[in-house]
Formats: sequence, C-alpha cells, structure tokens
Amino acid sequence: MSAPLVGDEMQTATPQGSPFEVLRVALRLGLTSFGGPIAHLGYFRAEYVERRRWIDEQSYADLVALCQFLPGPASSQVGIGIGMLRAGFLGGLMAWIGFTLPSALVLIVFAMKLRSTNVADAGWLHGLKIVAVAVVAQAVWGMARTLTPDRPRATMAVLAAVAVLVAPTALVQIGVIAVAGLVGWRLLAGDAQPLDVTTLRVRISRRVAIGAWVMFAGLLVALPVTRQLVASHTLELVDTFFRVGSIVFGGGHVVLPLLQAEVVPPDWVSGEQFIAGYAAAQAVPGPLFTFSAYLGAVEMPTPNGVVGGFVALIAMFAPSFLMVTGALPFWDAFRRHVAFQGVLRGVNAAVVGILAAALYTPIFTSAVTGAIDLALAVVAFGLLQIWRVPPWLVVVLTALGGAGIALLLR
Repeated sequence: MSAPLVGDEMQTATPQGSPFEVLRVALRLGLTSFGGPIAHLGYFRAEYVERRRWIDEQSYADLVALCQFLPGPASSQVGIGIGMLRAGFLGGLMAWIGFTLPSALVLIVFAMKLRSTNVADAGWLHGLKIVAVAVVAQAVWGMARTLTPDRPRATMAVLAAVAVLVAPTALVQIGVIAVAGLVGWRLLAGDAQPLDVTTLRVRISRRVAIGAWVMFAGLLVALPVTRQLVASHTLELVDTFFRVGSIVFGGGHVVLPLLQAEVVPPDWVSGEQFIAGYAAAQAVPGPLFTFSAYLGAVEMPTPNGVVGGFVALIAMFAPSFLMVTGALPFWDAFRRHVAFQGVLRGVNAAVVGILAAALYTPIFTSAVTGAIDLALAVVAFGLLQIWRVPPWLVVVLTALGGAGIALLLR
C-alpha cells in the first residue's frame, strides 16, 4: 500500500517488480530492437504497455514527451524511466544494461577486429561508409518534414547548416543549439499548446532529483577543469563523452557531428575508422549511442580497447541517467509551460540543419568518390525510404555491394 508524497519525501510505495525482471525483458529488447529510436519506442509500447501493462498508455505518452525534451537518446531514456517506475533506481539501471549491452559488445568486438586487421582498402568497409550516406539522408529527410514544417523553422535549419559548414567545430554546434533555443523561446512559443496533464506516479523524491541535477552540473563543470590539471587520457575520454552525451538534442544521428568534431581532429580516431564504426552501428539492435563503445575501443591502445569501450559507453549514457532521475518528479510542472515548448521547437530546427551539414561532411565527402559509389548510396536510400527494408539488412546488402564493386574494379 502506498503513501502520498509529503513535501520532498519519497513515496513509500514498494516497487511493483524486481530489477532482474526488468533486466530480462530489456535484454530481449536489446537483442531484437532494430530500426532506430522511433522504432524502439514502438517496441517499448508493444512490450511495456500492451503486453506486460507495466505502464498505462497515457503515462507512457507522458514519459516519451519528457524524454523528447531532454538531451540524449530518447529511446534509452524512456527505457530507463520505465525501469525506474517498475523497480526503482536499480530497475532503471537494469533497463539500461539490458537494452544497451548487446550492441555495445558487438561494436567493441568489431572495433578490436578492425584494429587488428588491415582493412583500409576492403570493399565491404567502403560499402559500410556508403550506407552511412543513405542512413543519414533518411534521417535528415524524416526530421526535416516533422521538425521544420514552416518557413521560420526551415530558415533556422538552413542558417544552422550554413554556420556548421563554415565553422565545423563542437563549440559552434553548441552555440547554434543555444541560439536556436533562445529564438524559439522568443518567436515560436506562441503557437505551442499545453500538453494534456495526467499525473505520472514517480517513486523519486524531489530531494533525490535535485541531487541528480547537482551531480550532473558538477560533473559537467568539474571534468573539463580536472582534465586540464591532471594528465590522464582516461579522464580526457570521460570528459569528452560525458559532455557530448549532455548536449545532444534530436536523437542518435545528431551525435555524429559532435563526436566527429571531438575525436577525429585530435587523431584519437581516423576519419575512416569513424565512418566505418558509425555504419556498423546501423547493423546492430539497440541505441545508436553505443557507437561510443566502438570509438572508445578503437581509441584506447591495445590491450585496453575493451576497457576504453566501456569507459566511453558509461560516460556517454551517464548524463541521460542523471537527467531522467532529476526530471521525472518535476515533469508535471514543466510540461504546462508553452515557452518551454517553444525552446524545443527552435532546438529541433537547428538539429535538422546540423544533421544536414553532417550529411555532407564527413559522411558524403569521405564515402562517395565517384558515380558508382553514388549509385550504391541511392539504391540503399531507396531500400530504406521507399521499400522500408530493415536498416540492418540494408547495411549488410550495401557492404556486400561494396565488396562486389571492389572485385569488379580490380
């Protein structure tokens, strides 16, 4: 029997399930959830709402709305939130482990294999780089139709793309997102409508939530400062991935330009390795943010690649866990404000422009070297957009196509 919240005190209700139950269900989703964040939300609804009834339809919609407002991987954050609602903090952790671990392990193994094998001229690797063009083009197309439906937001997207193309640095990308949020707050909030309010039962006190926000802000400030004072490459890795995981709006694909600006210029990862890993991430289930595990494994010297993979993975997702913990108890209040929705509209428009810039560089410029490459990319895009072929199958087919072209051109 549950007791109501009193002030900042945590609700005393006993969690309805066990963390191991959450782990078992999330692990199956982590092994089978292909298709990207939108597809993941569909899988979650079928499993958690319809089949198991862990959460009702309205509460699920509320949780999805919350995670759309937060930076980071929305689908992973929804899974973490459901795990917390089902089995407390440990349930949230188990939900993340189950959904994330399968693809992270596969990408770490792929990274280690890529490092130990001379595949610089492999045709299948070039095919992976080409399929990345199709995948990102599909993401730009879909996001532009949804997030820039009118002239003001389309203009913001164009200006964001121009800024990032002219000055392709992480600082410029962050600045573009910040300016877009301010513009959205001032110009786009008038058209927003308050969301329907349904109380979401949360077993997290506001004290704990505030503690999570303090820890998040403290790490965001302390990590770059400590990085300058302490000579530790592992600390540099943690700071980089924690910071990127803290500022990515718009889903998994948008992490691409931010990570590229952080790991390629300092020669942590070569451009070829970066694109190959990003393409390989399309062929595995689970969240695209597990791309961080691949980058950490490639970047760390042998035999520490596995350790580097898990360090980067944890640092990348830690902001999401802290933000979900900190936001759940306050969501009912925030979602009533139309100004906050205006900020999100502006940020999402800028995200479309940033992703469009990333489609050109580094994706297109590093993958397409001639008419045959472009033809293969167009075929891959058609399979994804028109024929709705699963992304993992398109990745496999395009890799085979790249290998075949390499054999023909010998």
